[in-house]
Amino acid sequence: MTDIPFGAIGFDLDGTLLDTFRDLGAAVNHALVLGGFEEVSVETSKDLIGGGAKIMLARAVEAQGGLPDDEFKRLYKAMLGFYEENNAVHTVPYPGVRETLAALGAEGVRMVVVTNKFEGFARNVLTQLDLIGAFEAVIGGDSMGRGEDGQFLAKPHPAPVLKAREVTGGGRFVFLGDSTYDVRAAKAAGVPVIAAAYGYCDRPPHDLGADAVIDSFDALIPALHALPPAT
Repeated sequence: MTDIPFGAIGFDLDGTLLDTFRDLGAAVNHALVLGGFEEVSVETSKDLIGGGAKIMLARAVEAQGGLPDDEFKRLYKAMLGFYEENNAVHTVPYPGVRETLAALGAEGVRMVVVTNKFEGFARNVLTQLDLIGAFEAVIGGDSMGRGEDGQFLAKPHPAPVLKAREVTGGGRFVFLGDSTYDVRAAKAAGVPVIAAAYGYCDRPPHDLGADAVIDSFDALIPALHALPPAT
């Protein structure tokens, strides 16, 4: 019987479990160059991460004048193709991720990844980094299908978080992420949420509206114990 007060945890991927911005930035720049745009600083590409690869590229293109839809789709496809082949070149787990996941697993905590990255990409990079075995499921931005508006049911929609809670048994569940997308999805799903201040936060970490904030991944377990009991 675990003494951790949650039976299951959902994790965002980019900026929460993995430091991915260098490989994502390289994919964005590959597409930008194909479209005749200037490359963006890979370091500043952190500011573009959050809603998934499509939004990431769209922000970079719009900042340089935009493109017609058909041209954007061509660049987006090129970006995905490049990223599929180069998604674990520089990507690494954050410090403390392997040790903390092992500790949670040893306590019987069930874990799932909930990301706006396509499920296939997420599984691929987690497999290359030998982390896939820690998780019962990987729910990607395309895993829940599309809503009535034709858009994928991805964060900030609550559906992926609700599915994560379901597949991990429906008990007391908490979510860890680094963006407004994560906090909004968790809040809409009615589960507590912790903000990863070390990630690619699209707002100051303490302004995200999370129930707690951690400055490093190895602070997760103490933060779980500090969260207020369920009402």
